[in-house]
Amino acid sequence: MKINKRKIKYATIFFICWFALLVFLVDGVLKFQTLVDYFGSYTLVEINLLLLVILPTWAVYKFTKEK
Repeated sequence: MKINKRKIKYATIFFICWFALLVFLVDGVLKFQTLVDYFGSYTLVEINLLLLVILPTWAVYKFTKEK
C-alpha cells in the first residue's frame, strides 16, 4: 500500500480541528457529566465521541483525491 502524504495531511488537519471542536462542545458547552446523565452510561458516551472523531477523519482520508 502506497502512503499518500497529501491524504494523510488533510486527514490530520481535519482530525485536529474536529477533535478540538468536540472537546470545546463537550467540555465547555454541553458539560460531559450532563451527557453521561442523559445517556446513562459513561462508556456509551465515550464510544460515541470517539466514533464522531474517527469516522469523519477516515472519510476525509478515503475521499481526498490524490493528484
